[in-house]
Amino acid sequence: MLLLGIDLGTSSVKVSVIDAATQKTVATAQYPESESEIISVQPGWAEQSPDTWWEQVQLAILKLHAKRTYNPADIGSVGIAYQMHGLVAVDKNQEVLRHSIIWCDSRAVATGDKAFEAIGRDKCLLHLLNSPGNFTASKLAWVKENEPAIYDKIDKIMLPGDFIAMKLTGTVTTSIAALSEGIFWDFKNNQLSEDVFSYYGFSTLLIPPIRDVFSVHGTVTDTVASALSLRSGIPVTYKAGDQPNNALSLNVLEPGEVAATAGTSGVIYGVSDQLAYDNESRINTFAHVNYTPEQRRLGVLLCINGTGILNRWVKNISGDQLSYAELNAQAAAVAPGSEGVMVFPFGNGAERMLNNRVLNAQFLQIDFNKHGVPHIYRAAQEGIVFAFRYGLDIMRQNGMQPGVIRAGKANMFLSDIFTSALVNTLNVPVELYQCDGSHGAAIGSGIGAGVYKNPAEAFSNFTPVQKVQPVAGHVYETLYQRWLEQLEKNLN
Repeated sequence: MLLLGIDLGTSSVKVSVIDAATQKTVATAQYPESESEIISVQPGWAEQSPDTWWEQVQLAILKLHAKRTYNPADIGSVGIAYQMHGLVAVDKNQEVLRHSIIWCDSRAVATGDKAFEAIGRDKCLLHLLNSPGNFTASKLAWVKENEPAIYDKIDKIMLPGDFIAMKLTGTVTTSIAALSEGIFWDFKNNQLSEDVFSYYGFSTLLIPPIRDVFSVHGTVTDTVASALSLRSGIPVTYKAGDQPNNALSLNVLEPGEVAATAGTSGVIYGVSDQLAYDNESRINTFAHVNYTPEQRRLGVLLCINGTGILNRWVKNISGDQLSYAELNAQAAAVAPGSEGVMVFPFGNGAERMLNNRVLNAQFLQIDFNKHGVPHIYRAAQEGIVFAFRYGLDIMRQNGMQPGVIRAGKANMFLSDIFTSALVNTLNVPVELYQCDGSHGAAIGSGIGAGVYKNPAEAFSNFTPVQKVQPVAGHVYETLYQRWLEQLEKNLN
């Protein structure tokens, strides 16, 4: 039996087919090859078209089939991973009413801050485990206030992965995990948050039926099956946000286990069995993929908006003539510390770990007679690493003490400079695995379809491809303290 995984990212859609028996990837494809546009009609806004997502999903699947390394008729289930916190709104005909307001959009920061104070800071943290912040509920409130004609037409709201499942199956569902990432869920009372719905004036009828993450969320329709050369009736048995799904793909499911990613954004994601929260909501807690009210498994998430997007930006702004491997080679010619050049990687919207400040990216201490492009390449990667350390220290203050971090050998982790700097700045070993979001979504679909008796069976062949240990007394601790001193001056 084969399992199909779909990973709806900000930059592109990636799809994979894996062999359920071996958990090995049979084929993988990405569409488009270039990075998708983020629509920003005003500073701080970030939108994408859900209809474009669906078109890209279809083209990615057809591109995957074209490899002819498997029989599409052998695909038995579908899983979906997706960029978190986006708002998709459809009418009664399941037609999209506006572009999705995606995760890095900052327009609803003030909306969420007002809700935090009006509902009560302590009550929000105890029940929601977060400030309403700039999450999906606050984005919906922004639409209600600023686009009332659109709001009045909304039949259902959903997260990006719910939308792709709807297009595949014609069925709209959600989960506690999805609702928690949108800040619609009350963990204390195990129900939709009366406080959030009352304060914002939302009807609970906007929320689709709630199902477990690992369950049937609909079956592929005849029309879609014909268009995509799939069997009609294949179940969609798993939907999860990209970071919980990344944790699943790395077999991070139990308390104390920690995963990391460094794609467009950067994340450290640790699993806890406590209803934990940060008093300033700089890190966030959501229901993990295996959360139930009876067996709490929560994901404590640190997010840095500007990681891979910064690396891409310096590549583009310097002429876009180098591959990432060539960029890394030039950066490697520069000593740690980039001869004094510092970078703050905060140029992709409001940063939650900086209390929703929009600091913007900054390049410091550049000497025209001393520094060249390779210094910028290295300093950018080091600045991203130092932002990870800043965030991890917040997680440590809140009880998360990782002994090892697991990550996929992809994106920024393909850079030896980045990986070494991260390990030695965090002073935590990193294990790298050959997996990605689409592989995790496929595995998730197998768990949801009952192909595997339990997650342990799904990861029976799971081993790291590389382990990187910190070096005692490495210079990066000193370099980080210098960077931190400059950051605190800017924040003050």
